[in-house]
Amino acid sequence: MTGLWGPGGIGKTAIAKALYNAMMRQFQVCSFLEQVREKSHQSGGLVSLQKDLLSEIPVHPLTVYSVAGGISLIQERLCCKKVLLVLDDVDHMNQLNALAGKGNWFGKGSIIIVTTRNKQLLTSHGINRVHRIQTLGCCEARDLFCLHAFPDSESVEIGVDLIDRALRYCDGLPLALEVLGSFLCGRNEAAWESALHKLSKSPDQIINQVLKTSFDGLENNEREIFLDIACFFKGKGVEYIKEVLDDSGFNTTIGIEILIERSLIKNEYGTLQMHDLIQLMGKDIVNEEWPDDPGKRSRLWLFEDVEEVLYEDTVKVMDAVKAIVLNLATPKEMTISPCAFKKMKRLRMLILHKVHISSQGLVRLPNALRWLEWPNALHLEFGLGPKKLARLRFQNSHIKQLVGNCQNFICLKSIEFRDCKSLASIPDISSAPLLESLDLFSCKSLVEVHQSVGDLDKLKHLNISSCSNLRIFPNTLKTKSLQWLDFSGCSKLEKCPDILEKMEHLIYFFLKGTAIKELPASIENLVSIEQIDLGCCNNLTRLPSSIHKLKNLKSLVVSYCSNFVMFPKNLEDSIDPDDDLGFPSLRWLDLSHCNLSKASFLRMLPVVLY
Repeated sequence: MTGLWGPGGIGKTAIAKALYNAMMRQFQVCSFLEQVREKSHQSGGLVSLQKDLLSEIPVHPLTVYSVAGGISLIQERLCCKKVLLVLDDVDHMNQLNALAGKGNWFGKGSIIIVTTRNKQLLTSHGINRVHRIQTLGCCEARDLFCLHAFPDSESVEIGVDLIDRALRYCDGLPLALEVLGSFLCGRNEAAWESALHKLSKSPDQIINQVLKTSFDGLENNEREIFLDIACFFKGKGVEYIKEVLDDSGFNTTIGIEILIERSLIKNEYGTLQMHDLIQLMGKDIVNEEWPDDPGKRSRLWLFEDVEEVLYEDTVKVMDAVKAIVLNLATPKEMTISPCAFKKMKRLRMLILHKVHISSQGLVRLPNALRWLEWPNALHLEFGLGPKKLARLRFQNSHIKQLVGNCQNFICLKSIEFRDCKSLASIPDISSAPLLESLDLFSCKSLVEVHQSVGDLDKLKHLNISSCSNLRIFPNTLKTKSLQWLDFSGCSKLEKCPDILEKMEHLIYFFLKGTAIKELPASIENLVSIEQIDLGCCNNLTRLPSSIHKLKNLKSLVVSYCSNFVMFPKNLEDSIDPDDDLGFPSLRWLDLSHCNLSKASFLRMLPVVLY
């Protein structure tokens, strides 16, 4: 049993027919059952297909009354026959079970070929020999296209550039090459130009209907994921797509697997790709939701459509809009009405890259929004009540504070304010108990971070590096889940927070270039710490003796600390008063350009030290 797997129009049936015609003389019984999917969905379809198979047996006619009866007859009459059977376009397990349930239904040397768009069907049926049908290469694609576009030597002269454009549109898909070649046959260059321009905006309907069959068989979870990938995320990294769509409420891992099995997408080196015509089919599905009004479509990705929807201070309901994504190649200007999002009650995703926005006031965002990614964002606010926002990503924006209403962010997992030069403070965010990541890199105006940040139990990554005006930070940290803590470049931060509880996950702690004078004795609670960087801390005078309790510490950097004059003794564990160090894991110690008065502790360093 062999499977031929691939998307519609790629040539599975043509290959199966070629194999069938080449081998049929070697078998006692031969049957090519076409359009199994379509015929089986008709009344009495599976019984009719069983009758077609049994009709190939050179004996008196057999009567089939039910699927179960047909299975018994197939097993009985074909178990000793060498059979060549092709089941073309299978889309459900019951079709395989009714027509070719097991290999022992047929005699020795039999070959059963199954073509399908769904790889999982083959796997579930135990068909391990599966061939994925690929698109045609450049030379083969050109040959097939020219066979249909120029069937005789008296063809119309067409420029090479137009032929190349047609080939790029088809992208090696045999169905597209045949359909488009036949359509353009005999037409002049002006007609070719017009047709290709039209196809760049709207797909050929014959091709589209074949490709759309795979989409029609999907459940809602997979449909939504496919449309998001087709409209927004083709070529993006798998992990990023999973993060966005998981936070949008979808079961993305299984959804992507199903889409790959259905030949709608493929994972290439960690990115999700799809055939250009499949992508065009997906976008066409969205455009057809309401051809003349983008405000009534579920997804918007064209600058002109987004501008039209967001510019007007409209009163009409736009509940259909679920996602807006602009990833522009070059920056463009756009004016947004403060009430533009007011009627988008179902908007779950908003991503605006390289869009320079102007607005007359605060832009109110809907509470249903789950993913917000908006570099250069202006002043934004949410309404009262619980918000569904999971990710908030701003870069280079002019925002001065978090958002207008900072309460009830019960789903928020990540906040990113990288390079937001005007951000002055982080307010109370205790209402975001699920927050896992806070990135404030290079927020040059940031002065204060509220104490609530130090109490976030789920926080894993805290990056406040290069915040050169930061002075006020929580006095204590209780964030047990913390894995990464970076204060590098906070040149006005004078106090390191106390670590009140054991942190079993924090591995990296960076304080390079800060104004701290000492580390707290509670540093011993960093029981898993592997790397501490205190380089260029010119005010640092000493380290606490409790630092010797950091048994997992591998790297300690105290370079260019001009006021650091003495390394602390290990007061608890040392038997010999000259044995200062208790770092069994230490591999890197940098004390360059310090004012140490003695270095007797070096005698007790681990043997392997760089």
